[in-house]
Formats: sequence, structure tokens, C-alpha cells
Amino acid sequence: MAGTSGSDAPKYFEIPFFESVNQNFDKAAVLLHHPKGLLDQIRACNSVYYMQFPVRIKGDIQVISAWRAEHSHHKLPCKGGIRYSENVNQDEVIALSALMTYKCAVVNVPFGGGKGGIKINPRNYNEDELERITRRYTVELIHKNFIGPSVDVPAPDYGTGAREMAWIADTYQTFAGNEIDALACVTGKPIPQGGVRGRTEATGRGLFFGVRETLNDIDVMKKLGMPVGMDGKTVIVQGFGNVGFHAAKFLQEGGAIITGIIEWDGAVVNPKGIDVMALDAHRKSTGSITNFPGSTTIKEGNSVLEYECDILVPSALESQITDRNAPNIKAKIIAEGANGPIVASAENTLLSKGILIIPDMYLNAGGVVVSYFEWLKNISHVRFGRMDKRFEESGNLRLVSVVERMTGKSLTLEEKNLLVRGADEEDLVNSGLEDSMITAYHEIMDIWKSRENVKDMRTAAFISAIDKIAMSYFQMGIFP
Repeated sequence: MAGTSGSDAPKYFEIPFFESVNQNFDKAAVLLHHPKGLLDQIRACNSVYYMQFPVRIKGDIQVISAWRAEHSHHKLPCKGGIRYSENVNQDEVIALSALMTYKCAVVNVPFGGGKGGIKINPRNYNEDELERITRRYTVELIHKNFIGPSVDVPAPDYGTGAREMAWIADTYQTFAGNEIDALACVTGKPIPQGGVRGRTEATGRGLFFGVRETLNDIDVMKKLGMPVGMDGKTVIVQGFGNVGFHAAKFLQEGGAIITGIIEWDGAVVNPKGIDVMALDAHRKSTGSITNFPGSTTIKEGNSVLEYECDILVPSALESQITDRNAPNIKAKIIAEGANGPIVASAENTLLSKGILIIPDMYLNAGGVVVSYFEWLKNISHVRFGRMDKRFEESGNLRLVSVVERMTGKSLTLEEKNLLVRGADEEDLVNSGLEDSMITAYHEIMDIWKSRENVKDMRTAAFISAIDKIAMSYFQMGIFP
């Protein structure tokens, strides 16, 4: 901190990411009565595969480092994204796989947690090179049985998307021979390659559902001294990638005012509100969110984390709110869009200020919920809505006809089409996501509100997850 030196300067010790996750786990575990051995098993990472493989890049051979972690096998397959980043390391991959275990349990998705990472900056490679790296990584996973529809199912994460998932699926199918469910080896695929509609925006949409449910909780809003509902709430979003963009978009459509957006090269701020779609168009045309007309550009973007707002949405990378900046956070609610954006040592500082933290293991689970739907679609080999959409429309049309005949009034074609329309795949996916997020929210809040020794929402979410995982082990007969 400026203006301090020597023994007067505060000392900060950033703890490893996995240790941060485990500190939060321990905070909840101590309140439970499960056997110590069981808790140790739930806490531990079961398997980690570290690999190095050669890839020809620009006429030369480059050795690529990569990982895949399977944190828990209490449910199969394991599930978790693959990120491409120069900062990927084993501790991060293990920590993220642990969060995936707890996340799946919280939102009642029957998967164990997994995570993968390749230590590259994707901006430094062309499409052909990225394809070679991705396919070679997939082959390494196949050889060690770290991928498969019933074993371990990757998904997109930071630095990856539908394109990379399509390469993974194609590579796996090449090796899988006649395996009928081969497409279910990975989720987040393009629609023509077995993807599901609604997957791209799922994490941001799920965040919106979770924040909306929180803002409509009368007890929580009373404790925070805030009016119920989303209308007029000011929001700052860190990260304008897939999660941050869609979170900002849905929150704005729900009535919130987006006053700040933070990206890696700076931030834009406007207390009166930022048009999210216009900012996205500006980013696509210029390559950056900075210098957006009608807003102020802040060069040191992360300083905007400390600006006043009702809701702060860190949706970039982990460890963004630390002991250094936690005392300066002015938001009333922190909605964790990223995995582990708050280090465990900084959490007490935030809680002591009366800030509500909606935890990542719940709030950004929309992606894995809809990945689960994609996996179900792939192993069932049928598109959602295909069997009942027309039947539903025919029934609705008969009902409308009866109402028109009984009332003697005719509906307009637009009104009739609105009432008759049957649910398609995206409707059903979004409905299932909404139900999953609402159900999980109330399970967490029931724990928080009913147990005096539970002081925060993250601890309640961990208790929910640990209890469900423990029950899986009991049902297997491993722990009597």
C-alpha cells in the first residue's frame, strides 16, 4: 500500500488456490458429524494426470504441458472444463476440480468433479496449431482413460469454446470405434455436433436466476437494508467473456443498471448505465471495451472492483478479491461468476462489513447444469421436445378453440400463436436450468436460516454439498 514501509506495512500472504477451497470446506465440515475418514475422502483429489507432449508449431517442436484432475469418483462420470492459459498449474486444476465436485452436488447434478488445463496462451497460436494441440491433448487423455461418456466428460472453460469441444469429440470418436455414445464424451459442442441449445449462455443465465432469487428473498433483503427486486440495482461486472457478457446482459434485461465493466486491458464506467449490447458491438469492432462512447475508461481496470455498487459480479479468474483490496470493497452483494474469485483469507473481512457473498459453487453452476442436459441428450439420442412439442401444440389449439367457442370471442393470430406454441429444446433447457437454480437456492437458504452456527451462504452451500456426497458413500456401503 502506498505510503507505508518497513514494519508498518501490512504483510499479505496469498495462499494456494486449493488450500483456499479446503479452508472453506473445513469451515463447513467442522459443523457436521460425519466420520473424519469420510470427510478426508470427500476433501481429497482422487486422481491427477500431468502430461507433456510434443506438437509441431511453425516448423519447430514445442513441448506442451497439460493436466487433467478427477477430484471425486463418488458419481460418474467426472465433469469439468478445460482451460487454455499460461497461468494454468496443477494446484489450480485440482482446486477447480474440487469446486466442480461441490458445485455438481449443490445443484443436484449426478457427476463427480473434474478439471483440465493446457499451459498455453491461445492468442499466440493460429487455428491449425490450436487444433493440433487440442487433438493431441485428447489422445493423451484417451490413452490414460481420462475421458469418456461414463468416465470423464470435459467442457469449455477459460480460453476454450465450442470449436475446441468439437475437435475433442471428433478425436474421441476416431478412437472409440463403434461406441454408440461417443459424442457424450464432451459437452459444450456446436449444435450440429451434438450440442444443446442454451449451453453458450447457460452460466450467465444461471447467475441471473440465482441473483434474482436472492433479490426476491424478503428476509435477505431486509438484513441487507435493500428493497426487494432487481429494478434499479447497480451492478459492476468483472470480465466480459462468455460468463460476464451474458450475466450483464440478463441482469440488465431484468432491470439492473450496469454501471461498470472490467476487462484485462481496462474498464469502462458510467453511473447512469452501460448498454451491454452496444458495448459488445464496440468490443467486436475495436477489439476492446475501452474508449466506449458515453463512458469513462479506467486504465487500471481492477480498481473498479472498489467502486460503489449494489452488486459486484467477479466473473473473470480466481483470486481477484484478496486481503489487499477486500477492505475497500463497497458492494452490498458479491455474486461470484468466476471460480474462486475471493481468496479464503479475505472472506472474513467482507463478511464483517455485512456483504452478502453468493458463492461460486452455486451461482456459476448453470454451465454444468446445461452440460448435464447435453450429456443426457447425447446418451438418449433424441432432441429435447422432439416427441411432445407437436402434441402439446395440438392440445393447446383445441383448448383455445373451446375458449373461443364458449366466449364468442376470437383471438388474433398473434395471440393464438403465443398460447398454442409448444416448448422447443431451448425452452426446456432454460426451464430446467431455472428450476435447478431455484431449487438449489432454497436448499442452501434452508440450511443457513435453520442452523444458528452457519454464518454465511458459502458455508451453507458446502454443508449442502458435503451431506449429499456423504450420502453417496453411505449408499455405496463404503462408510457404514
